Amino acid sequence: MKNKKFLVGIVTLILMLALSACSSSSNQNSSDKKRITDHKNMKMDKNMDMGDMKSGSAEVPKGLKVAQNPTFKVGSKAVIKADHMEGMNGAEVTIVGAYDTTAYAVTYTPTNGGPEVKNHKWVIQEEIKDAGTEPLKPGTKVTLDADHMEGMMGAKGTIDSAEHTTVYMVDYTPTTGGSPVKNHKWVTESELSAK
Repeated sequence: MKNKKFLVGIVTLILMLALSACSSSSNQNSSDKKRITDHKNMKMDKNMDMGDMKSGSAEVPKGLKVAQNPTFKVGSKAVIKADHMEGMNGAEVTIVGAYDTTAYAVTYTPTNGGPEVKNHKWVIQEEIKDAGTEPLKPGTKVTLDADHMEGMMGAKGTIDSAEHTTVYMVDYTPTTGGSPVKNHKWVTESELSAK
């Protein structure tokens, strides 16, 4: 009889621990969904991996024109003056590609149920569904055809600002340490300076 009560007690304890772990995981997932929504202020830390920011593909959208005479040539080095992500500002970059287009800051709601992302920099003309060739005006409602971040592809958004410029795809190592970022899309010409 004592063995039976002891066994029931052990099983109860194990179930309580298992439920507690599930509850912690659920709370953590809720916390993850409440991450900073203003993309300009989105910061990478030890607990946030590159799952949010996609990196690695050198593929560019169809119709994107290679810049004929970019300020920063492919293969050259520059310093980034932007803080789209923690560790980006002041990092040395290698230019992987240079393209002439219109770059947009957009606010959008991710398709994966995450919170609204405000002022995401940058989505280019060729990454907006049915955008055509004419620049879009601030306030224009759009559907994104880019997958820089989880939940971006197919997301509905609004143009915050537009800038006709040369955009660059770059490789860099964050100033805060961590793994190198490959083929980061996009950095505008005004966000780079000579090394």
